[in-house]
Amino acid sequence: METYFNSKNVSKIIVIVTIIIVLLIIFGTSMFKVVHPGERAVIFRKFTTGLDKEHIYIPGFYVIAPWNDFYVYDVREQSREETMDILDKNGLAINVDVTVRFNPTYDKIGYLHEKFGPQYVDVLVIPEVRSAVRNIMGKYIAEEIYSTKRTEVESQIIKETGNILKKNYIDMKALLIRSIKLPERIRQAIDAKLQQEQEALAYQFKLEKEKSEAKRKRIEAEGIARANDIINKSLTDKLLRMKGINATIELSKSQNSKIVVIGSGKNGLPLILNTE
Repeated sequence: METYFNSKNVSKIIVIVTIIIVLLIIFGTSMFKVVHPGERAVIFRKFTTGLDKEHIYIPGFYVIAPWNDFYVYDVREQSREETMDILDKNGLAINVDVTVRFNPTYDKIGYLHEKFGPQYVDVLVIPEVRSAVRNIMGKYIAEEIYSTKRTEVESQIIKETGNILKKNYIDMKALLIRSIKLPERIRQAIDAKLQQEQEALAYQFKLEKEKSEAKRKRIEAEGIARANDIINKSLTDKLLRMKGINATIELSKSQNSKIVVIGSGKNGLPLILNTE
């Protein structure tokens, strides 16, 4: 009798274990979740509290109820490249290649999911980038976009796009205009104009340099002339005679053999003859 009950209990245990295994196989992927490094996740409890926007799941292993939904987001920096045709201020068609780098704001994944969902790149990021590029470049003419104000145009696009994305829980890291393609005849005309402007600037620089050099030489000559004038005015007969006497005294102290002839002319200056 005891053996019968033991066998019956064992059979029940086997049935229960089998049921548990089957349930694990069926619901295992729905219950056991892994958030990898570089990811964040949010949970949607359909029968209770709904989307939990405040609790963000960091990398790790989690067990959830199989009837709840678990959404995992890649929060590492991503890059997208876009090629688009735009119209400048005068209606000229321009082809532009743009690269944008971004990542979701880590602690706002719940809000991003509620507003845009997992397809936020195609629903939010790319449309906003394209809109900003068209809006900003449409305020400039082709020449400004292509050359003279390219940095200004790029800065405005970055500012406008960054502000919009930040309000929608996306951190934009960079936005780069890789290339701007104009109709060939327009590009050639702009390049020719830029070359002429550079040549004109170079010629102007040369003229300014020559003017500066002429001015320097004039100032130098005027300085020399003033110095000579001062010297000439200071060289009186008495001063020259005194200088000559002092020079004669110094030379007479030298150990070298010499003949000193005292002048007897108008100035009376000495004449020193070396006897060697």
